[in-house]
Amino acid sequence: MGKIRILILIIISLSSCVKTDDFQLPEMTTPPVPAVGNITTIDAVKGHYNFNTNEIYTFRDTNTYFEGFVISSDEGGNFYKKLILQDKPENPTSGIQVLIDDNSLFDTYNFGRKVYIKLDGLSLWYNNGVMQLGKQNRGDVVAISQALIDDHIIRTNDTATIVPLDLKITQFNEQFKNLYIRIDNVQFNRNLIKENDRYTFAAENFDQYDGVRQVESCESGATTNLSTSTFSNFRSLLLPTSSGSVEGVLARDFYDDFYVVIITSPEALDFNDGARCDPQFLNCGSNSTPGIETVFEESFETITTQRMLETRGWMNINTSGGSEKFKPGTLQGNRHVRISAYNTQENPLEAWLITPPIDVNAISNRVLSFDLRASFDNATILRVLVTNEFTGNPLTTNWQLLEANIPVGPTNQNAVTFTRSHIDISCLEGTIHVAFHYLGSASEKSTTYDIDNVRVTSD
Repeated sequence: MGKIRILILIIISLSSCVKTDDFQLPEMTTPPVPAVGNITTIDAVKGHYNFNTNEIYTFRDTNTYFEGFVISSDEGGNFYKKLILQDKPENPTSGIQVLIDDNSLFDTYNFGRKVYIKLDGLSLWYNNGVMQLGKQNRGDVVAISQALIDDHIIRTNDTATIVPLDLKITQFNEQFKNLYIRIDNVQFNRNLIKENDRYTFAAENFDQYDGVRQVESCESGATTNLSTSTFSNFRSLLLPTSSGSVEGVLARDFYDDFYVVIITSPEALDFNDGARCDPQFLNCGSNSTPGIETVFEESFETITTQRMLETRGWMNINTSGGSEKFKPGTLQGNRHVRISAYNTQENPLEAWLITPPIDVNAISNRVLSFDLRASFDNATILRVLVTNEFTGNPLTTNWQLLEANIPVGPTNQNAVTFTRSHIDISCLEGTIHVAFHYLGSASEKSTTYDIDNVRVTSD
């Protein structure tokens, strides 16, 4: 009986010492900021890389640290095993990526967290168009292993408010890479948000690793791309249809072909029903059913040279001072014409392909149709126009813009699907010309377009 009383007293004593509703996790302790050591800047760190030799630079015996503020978060799955750091929470001037072998960094290194990076033992290289720090492994720089994270990253107790750097798309350049920016008064390309064919962030069947979606400025018409990982937890959300602002990290695509903005979450998009700024298109009506009579047709099946194209009455000219023009192409036995600024060294490249004159006076219910295909897409840089006042010079002609189905992506050369447009042109009288206008550049905007099956029909 005495043993039972002792056992009851022990149980009561234990229960009174532990209150489950007051239980608290221990606070995370932070190592002290190094009191001894040289402090440098992110910009000075990046200055050690030699772009002439492209050799990996390894820091040794410097006892040097730099401070940075976290501007990435892997909570949404759009950043993977890396921290993006910039030198200041507001008006930053330099940023860098730190590769870390940990896929759950946001708990410890939250957005805005101030950290110090110990450089000794880390290596610097230029990869995918941005500067990165990590561990050298033969000819590569790889992520810092989990066992060595505390040796190189010192987490402070300070979390700053990150103020995005306001930029225009036309201002994007090398100095702003790996910085947290904001672009205002932008919208997604209208071909991405059609009512019955609205794109997701990164869940289309052609998205591989990343979904790249074109964003355009309502002020200048300049374009850039939003990049979303196919492993992000918001990849299946639909793109917003209105205009607004985007906050994210400025980076380069995987192949270093063009600039991209990478967001931490959909909340980085502020599209609160802002009015869209789409251009004015020719509006003759809603008739999009081809007629039974063909007034004009070109399938390009018998055209194998640019000279043959011109002898058929097509005008094919470069108006930017270069030599690149539309040229015959073939894909899986199907002939068409093609234009691309890729590998041309032309910046800009402005080219026009204009149909022979088409007399539409004596016909009714006129419908224009054509097929387009895009590959290696990094910007929508093709327009389709029409006029019944052609001067013989496309630069002095009064054109009207057509609402063509300009395909957006995918970004590989093996995409064989053409997009067809049917456009009502019944309100045009006289003799018309249709123009395919390409305005690209070899460095940034080099999307390849294929054109096929241009027709005008009537009842």
